[in-house]
Amino acid sequence: MDATNNATAAKLTVGDKSWEFPIKKGTIGPDVVDISKLYGQSGMFTYDPGFTSTASCESQITYIDGDEGVLLYRGFPIEQLAEGGDFLETCYLLLYGELPTAAQKADFDHSVTRHTMVHDQMNRFFNGFRRDAHPMAIMVACVGALSAFYHDSTDISDPQQRLIASIRMIAKMPTLAAMAYKYSIGQPFVYPKNDLDYASNFLNMCFAVPCEDYKVSPTLARALDKIFILHADHEQNASTSTVRLAGSSGANPFACIAAGIACLWGPAHGGANEAALKMLTEIGTPDRIPEFVNKAKDKNDPFRLMGFGHRVYKNYDPRAKIMQQTCHEVLTELGIKDDPLLDVAVELERVALHDEYFIEKKLYPNIDFYSGITLKAMGFPTTMFTVLFALARTVGWIGQWKEMIEDPSQRIGRPRQLYTGAARRDYVAMSKRK
Repeated sequence: MDATNNATAAKLTVGDKSWEFPIKKGTIGPDVVDISKLYGQSGMFTYDPGFTSTASCESQITYIDGDEGVLLYRGFPIEQLAEGGDFLETCYLLLYGELPTAAQKADFDHSVTRHTMVHDQMNRFFNGFRRDAHPMAIMVACVGALSAFYHDSTDISDPQQRLIASIRMIAKMPTLAAMAYKYSIGQPFVYPKNDLDYASNFLNMCFAVPCEDYKVSPTLARALDKIFILHADHEQNASTSTVRLAGSSGANPFACIAAGIACLWGPAHGGANEAALKMLTEIGTPDRIPEFVNKAKDKNDPFRLMGFGHRVYKNYDPRAKIMQQTCHEVLTELGIKDDPLLDVAVELERVALHDEYFIEKKLYPNIDFYSGITLKAMGFPTTMFTVLFALARTVGWIGQWKEMIEDPSQRIGRPRQLYTGAARRDYVAMSKRK
């Protein structure tokens, strides 16, 4: 397929036949060749395992430049949003496309706060799980079950119902996540409190107990709020694509988000921070780092350094820089001066950033490298790490789902395949089979 930089069309030539396909340009980022009519005109499909070279949709929400280490929400750099705003402001931005005015922000915060409680019968729903059920398994089930409780917000053709469903998902996800955590450790559920901000409310629901007062640390609340902002959206990743694909069939929003949570559960996606923490624990002390670095360089050794490199970023993950600072703030607030895991992490980062092998391979620390340490210091078990990821990513999923529903060109997702199975053959009766 040939195309010049200034061309408006690309030509595909196969044998003595040629076809032209339009080139579409985005605001920033690579141009795309529109091959939507490829099969109709040529009788051929494209082959792109993992969809690494395929734009599955047109979106105005998030932009990533992996080579330059850039992440923009609606055009705003992630660094500015994390430092200057809060998570609910980011939610408003992702949903509506612009930063809110003071009045709009107050109204949005009020709407979310007044939807944080879940139906009381959900308490009985939790009793059906084993006490040692993984919190992510509980989240998949409970979020999907919300469609059985809130029938007035499942009509995706009604803009008002879509709005209500969006607010409900953002508001109720922390409550469900905290309930999953409390259930896993055998403690009673703690109801949300309307006088607390989003992150503080979540910390209170997770760590307060009825027998004594719990005071939320402003430093920890702000750190968690930043973590939520950093994870709020990340373009067309696996879980977001899953939400869009489920939504393209007309499924209700609660079912779509449950599908996204199930996809996020995979260790190659949302479970990466847990894997990074386990790796740092395995290394143990800074003096053992050379041993593990050499193992990582050995092509015949299955060991891989977790928390380094990224499918998209070929530069320093912009979220990792913010996460590193946040990690130090949390450890300082909690009085953790000599954390063995942090010592290993800092030294491993130093080695990786100066080692020619890592520089050549562009294996820079990503957000998962520091987030696991931070969440562990806050008191969350590793089984909750992906749950917190899902909580934060909910607004991104909802924003992407909402954009997809409102796109007039949207069709049900239907990838094609390169079939390599048996050709047509006839059925043989059992008595004649050899």
